[in-house]
Amino acid sequence: MEQLVHFFTVVPPLELFLIFLSKAIEVTIATLRQILINKGYRKQGTFLSFFEIVLWTFVAARVVTGIAEAPIKGVVYSIGFSLGVYLGSMVENYIGLGKVLVQAIVPREKAEALLTMLRSKGHGVTVIQAKGRDSEKIVLMVFANRRGKESLIEEIYRNDAGAMITTNDVTILRGGHLSAARKLFK
Repeated sequence: MEQLVHFFTVVPPLELFLIFLSKAIEVTIATLRQILINKGYRKQGTFLSFFEIVLWTFVAARVVTGIAEAPIKGVVYSIGFSLGVYLGSMVENYIGLGKVLVQAIVPREKAEALLTMLRSKGHGVTVIQAKGRDSEKIVLMVFANRRGKESLIEEIYRNDAGAMITTNDVTILRGGHLSAARKLFK
C-alpha cells in the first residue's frame, strides 16, 4: 500500500498536470499538422511543426528525467498523448479545411429542380446521366468547402429525401467553375 501511495505522490500534482496539459497540446498540434499537410496546406503544417517540436522537446525531457523514480510521469504523459489525438481530430473537424466532392444520385424527374436550387446558391454542379436498377437517374456532382458540407447535404435532402448522397475529400482541385467567393476559402 505504501508503494502505491508513493507511486501517486512522488511527483507534485502541478508538475503532473503540466506534463499532461503540455503533451495534450503538443499532440493536438501534431495531429493538426499531419492533417494539414495531407490536405495540401504545407506552409501552415510547417509553421505548426515548430511549436510541436518545442513542446515535445521540453515535455519529453521532463518526463524522461527521473522516470525510474516516478513512473507516474510516463502514465500521465501517455494519457496526455491520447487526449491530444482526440482533441486534434475534433479541432480539425471544427475548422473543416479543404474541399469535398458531394455526389447526389436522384431520379431524373427531380434532378432539374435540385440542380436549379444548387446553382442558385452558387454551387458549381456537374450533371451525369446514369441508370439505376429500376429507373433513369441523374448524378449531381458538387465541389464544396468541407466546412459547409452538412448544410449542402441538408439542402439536397430537403429537396429529395430519397437522394443517395456520398462525399469524398478532395486534395487537388484545379480548373472548372468555382464562384469568386468560394475561391477565397482555399
